Amino acid sequence: MEEKIIKTEYSDVMQKSYIDYAMSVIVARALPDVRDGLKPVQRRVLYDMNELGIRHDKPYRKSARIVGDTMGKYHPHGDSSIYDSLVVMSQDFKKGLPLVDGHGNFGNIEGDGAAAMRYTEARLAKVTEDAFLADLDKNVVDFIPNFDETEKEPGVLPVRIPNLLINGTEGIAVGMATSVPPHNFTEVVDAMKALMLDPSLTTRELMKYVKGPDFPTGGIVINKDDLLDIYETGAGKIKIRGKVEVEKGKAGHQLVVISEIPFPMIGANISKFLMDIAALSESKKTMDIVDITNQSSKEGIRIVIELKKDADVDRFINMLYKKTRLEDTFGVNMLAISHGRPETLGLKRVLEEVIEFQFEIAKRKYTTLLNKEKDRKEIQEGLIKACNVIDLIIEILRGSKDRAMAKACLTTGKTDGIHFKTTASQGMASQLSFTERQADAILDMRLYKLIGLELQALIKDHEETLANIYRYEDILERKDSMAQVIIQDLERFKKEFGQKRKTVIENGQEAVFVESKVEEQDVVFLMDRFGYCRCIDVPTYERNKETADAESKYVFTCKNTGKACLFTEGGVLHTIKILDVPYGKFRDKGVPVDNISNFDTASDTIVMACSQSSLNLYRLLFATRNGMLKMVNGGEFDVAKKMVAATKLGDDDKVVSVWPITEEQEVVLQTRNGYFLKFPIKDIPEMKKTAIGVKGINLTSGDELENVYFTSIALDTKVEYNGKEIALNDLRTAGRATRGSKIK
Repeated sequence: MEEKIIKTEYSDVMQKSYIDYAMSVIVARALPDVRDGLKPVQRRVLYDMNELGIRHDKPYRKSARIVGDTMGKYHPHGDSSIYDSLVVMSQDFKKGLPLVDGHGNFGNIEGDGAAAMRYTEARLAKVTEDAFLADLDKNVVDFIPNFDETEKEPGVLPVRIPNLLINGTEGIAVGMATSVPPHNFTEVVDAMKALMLDPSLTTRELMKYVKGPDFPTGGIVINKDDLLDIYETGAGKIKIRGKVEVEKGKAGHQLVVISEIPFPMIGANISKFLMDIAALSESKKTMDIVDITNQSSKEGIRIVIELKKDADVDRFINMLYKKTRLEDTFGVNMLAISHGRPETLGLKRVLEEVIEFQFEIAKRKYTTLLNKEKDRKEIQEGLIKACNVIDLIIEILRGSKDRAMAKACLTTGKTDGIHFKTTASQGMASQLSFTERQADAILDMRLYKLIGLELQALIKDHEETLANIYRYEDILERKDSMAQVIIQDLERFKKEFGQKRKTVIENGQEAVFVESKVEEQDVVFLMDRFGYCRCIDVPTYERNKETADAESKYVFTCKNTGKACLFTEGGVLHTIKILDVPYGKFRDKGVPVDNISNFDTASDTIVMACSQSSLNLYRLLFATRNGMLKMVNGGEFDVAKKMVAATKLGDDDKVVSVWPITEEQEVVLQTRNGYFLKFPIKDIPEMKKTAIGVKGINLTSGDELENVYFTSIALDTKVEYNGKEIALNDLRTAGRATRGSKIK
């Protein structure tokens, strides 16, 4: 076979491939269809459960069976996404209307995950059967081939309610994301009915029915006036607070009880919220907290904060709103697939799309039912007519040689080859003109149908069929009649599945919290070799100075309103607010520095710690493993950021030492292989922190700088190396960037 090489621009191929991939993720994975409010994986799980017969009145089935069947038939993208979808559809704290009835551990509101799929069981919820999967056998939606074209699956489920609004959704696609808050079932259904009766209703008028989002966790929406713009544009931010009540505790203490949480706090954010409250107490932002307990259970959320007798409760609650996630924001972006493309839709547009879909479903359903009733009418009329001439029919059957001969006589009046008792019977038979269906029904008819009561029942069925045909034709011909049928179904769903609103909608006052000004004082910062840090007052340090200096790697005095600076091997400066460092007793353990800064003990090492305010008094000498030196003005490190680059490093280089320099003296560099080089510190130039520095010592192959010492004429400095005591003043002074003296 001859090779065919196609030459094309690489960027064009990449662009087309990326767009194809992005649209695949957007349409086939991440975004819901506005008509049924479901993502493809959710739709496939529900359809598969329906096909397996796992209905609400049947026994639960293992989740693993559902996941495996769905993956094998419809969704070949891994079992985790399928099981995660199944779990979320069963969680009443995430969905206002759970679509799956889960049995077993399906996780909880505090963030504990569901048990493995082999342990849990599930079945369809009743609302899913009634409002999501009913009428699939009536040709109401199109079926499409599955991934390997061995099965058929619905392109959209015939959902009879605005599920996108009722349950909401969240999803991240490529270049876009969707976030629709859940709403109250009753309110959304009422709005849909109103819009069907009067399509000219505005978003403002629809909001007489849909007051705002209704989160399963309750809470209070405090920006009611912003909702109109959010529902008109389909995007915006909803501010939501937890529900707080004040109760009386023991001994006159006051209890702040949180009984409802903001929807974004679901999961691990509850434990983070509790940690944030504890941090407020540790950092002395409040001294009112006596105890914090999480008394939440299956009955609901109950977080209790016990305060002192004289605590200002209102101020404390406002502090929780300002400093924790008790007041949070839900970002709304009502993005969904509409007519095969992603669009951001407002409230009215979503309802219009759903209503249009309902009319399409109803039209296809009643067209199918009408055709079935017409078929039944044809057969019923044939049987009734046959009963009136039953003797002739029997004579034809007895005189025919086979079924084909009898059928030909019934449909066309052809009597050739049929034996009749009389010529009159043959003449009557020649006038018969039953249809094909009628003839088959007559030939299949059993004798008991000739009983009088059976004949009366047949006539009654025929009358019902005629009534159904009249009703279906009226529904299909008159839009008002079809709308009335849809509204009746909505009323039935609302009566059976409607719930009271959980979330309060109001215009809440902005929480005002003014932090008490911290009284400035001197404290001593202590950090041990394991990275645990704490602060103590100066008198306590003076009483325990010897022990503190022995147990701590870094010790310095600073203001409690200032910052500590940590210089690392990787050439990074981390700053910590002293107020974030626990302040307490001398024997307190403190907290890991990782917890209050961006520093990571596992990936970097601290080489020097000091007070930021003292840096303006010094120049800092940086020395690196590869022997590079530079002097930097300490004022360059008076920064506001938590993490900045302290120096520039060469390839495979690390900072060995950072020293504050206050006076003219001599520096001694010691390498790992025992070379000592002493030279005046004035030979090291002052540079910016972004400079890489100058060569301090000429290293031999495989050697590296290990220690930096300082000495002066007035001070006899001695250090230990390889078990020997080295007097630094006795070393010969040489020039910078030379090799120095070898000491064995």
